[in-house]
Amino acid sequence: MSVCSALLSRRVAGGGCRSLRAVPPSLIHIRSARLAEPDTRRSEEEPLWEETGNLPFSRAKIGSFIQERPVLKNPFLEDALLRGYLRRHLPHEAAFSDLCAFGERVANEVDEWGRECEITPPRLVHFDPWGRRVDHIVTSSAWKRMKDLSAQEGLVAIGYERSFGEWSRVYQMSKLYIFSPSSGLYTCPLAMTDGAAKVIQSIGVSWPVDEAYSRLTTRQPERFWTSGQWMTERQGGSDVGSGTETVAAPQADGSYKLHGFKWFTSATDADMTLTLAREQDRSGATTPGSRGLSLFYAEVSRGEDGRLKGIEVQRLKDKLGTRQMPTAELLLDGLQAHRISEEGRGVASIANMLTITRIHNSISAAAAMRRVVQLAGDYATRRTAFGKLLKDHPLHMQTLARMEVETRGAFLLVMDVCRLLGREESGVASELDAHLLRLLTPVVKLYTGKQAVAVVSEGLESFGGQGYIEDTGLPGLLRDAQVLSIWEGTTNVLSLDVLRCVARSSGMVLHAFFTHAKSLLAGASSVSSLSPAVTAVDAALSELKDFVQVAATREPGYLELAARDLAFSLARIYTGALLIDHASWKEASSSDTYSALRWCEQDLCPVSTQQARGCYDPSTAPLDAALVYYRPTQG
Repeated sequence: MSVCSALLSRRVAGGGCRSLRAVPPSLIHIRSARLAEPDTRRSEEEPLWEETGNLPFSRAKIGSFIQERPVLKNPFLEDALLRGYLRRHLPHEAAFSDLCAFGERVANEVDEWGRECEITPPRLVHFDPWGRRVDHIVTSSAWKRMKDLSAQEGLVAIGYERSFGEWSRVYQMSKLYIFSPSSGLYTCPLAMTDGAAKVIQSIGVSWPVDEAYSRLTTRQPERFWTSGQWMTERQGGSDVGSGTETVAAPQADGSYKLHGFKWFTSATDADMTLTLAREQDRSGATTPGSRGLSLFYAEVSRGEDGRLKGIEVQRLKDKLGTRQMPTAELLLDGLQAHRISEEGRGVASIANMLTITRIHNSISAAAAMRRVVQLAGDYATRRTAFGKLLKDHPLHMQTLARMEVETRGAFLLVMDVCRLLGREESGVASELDAHLLRLLTPVVKLYTGKQAVAVVSEGLESFGGQGYIEDTGLPGLLRDAQVLSIWEGTTNVLSLDVLRCVARSSGMVLHAFFTHAKSLLAGASSVSSLSPAVTAVDAALSELKDFVQVAATREPGYLELAARDLAFSLARIYTGALLIDHASWKEASSSDTYSALRWCEQDLCPVSTQQARGCYDPSTAPLDAALVYYRPTQG
């Protein structure tokens, strides 16, 4: 019997969660002892509580009730949708055994490391005891163990080994999905490492990046490198074209020296980085805008004196969440680098990196939702309120069921984008697949990022006051989720990216969207139980088509105002089609059908609803501004 089969045949009760791992000690009832004061006598009516040892709250006594904590069981075995999806699309025993064993390791070992990463955040040591500047970023031992584990488990390598052909990315991301909530945010450097490997692969694996590519994709811990992604500067954010001030001075040997200030560098303890800079000409002049940006590769190293070469770490960022991961402000002062893009093609060269990191972001979002639902569900079997367990309160279960439906939708949406990526990388993608991947990458990132914050927040509420207590580990789930709608493009920035995608493809991405969504519905046409959901999605597609036709006749400002609602409509409609498709599978469960029906009860096409209300009339823009900045006149 395989490891996976053995574990599937028994329910795993061990493990822990991002809460206190220690089991509360048995209560010890200590008899209170108090010396009688001189000349005092006890009243005959006074109960002899002290003598019987039954005074309930004297001294160290806190009562007899201790609330059981939620328990994290094997996240692979506990996720019926994940297992069903893989059984349908990737029915390989090797993959199942690996994911099952890894899930066991996550619950019983890795989750503990993730908690250690959070309670022992990185710190910056500027100087050694003798006054020499060293700029050491000190991380916990658990953070270092995460790096070794990532190599051993192939968390980046799987995507490049392609052992499962076009499904290799689905396999890789399934593993990251299990790992992410327990990873202590180590999935962030892994996302940038995967993105850097993708960029190098797309440019060509040759000197000077061939060794780096080998290290980024290895399974050998002693060789494994992580990569940084140093794009954001003080004026920056997503507008790197106008915000990048870093310059690259050409050297006689063909390399460059970088000089600039990077305002936000995640995973600053990485071994290498990719970064944007403006190449100087002989007079020191640079080209403004995106046309002047090139992509550079640099290794992070130290000299014999222990100082970083060409880098000064100014300070670590004090963040709302993601405290486990070092994020810093860096001064680049002569950092040696190599240009790896064509001159002026830096922004275009990082497009592949953004695809990868946005998918990683979406995986983290779906994984956070799944984890909080798993823990909340387990807690509902342990917590008693108003005379019965939480699971026996219909309103509480309705709330958890709504969270479950959102989580299922997010999972299928992310996995379908992973499927499309795998097809593209394996050379089997059709033109329709390519258009869908381009359209859905920003859509999945923006939608799951927003939903993760909502679902995790609701999840914390399901624990009552304990969900707000830091040492349970639960609040960290919400703090860390908040970055998901910000990093790699905010919701509005990505909504405008969707519009650019539509415009640059002359609408072909929308044609691919309608075509594939219709084909998913057609496959479920014979399943009568899904008929209400099929009708709802089909109607939403018609509404969306009508909106697009009307919007095409309006001025550009009309579509810009509608961009956010358009992106949400694309996400909800496509997710509904995916839920229906999964529920029409011959081995689908009644829960698969129920979740598809519940998803399709919501407004699937909010852009049409808002259009009918006149929300995108350009005349609303000044009214919006007046509302935001309204100040009563002083009189």
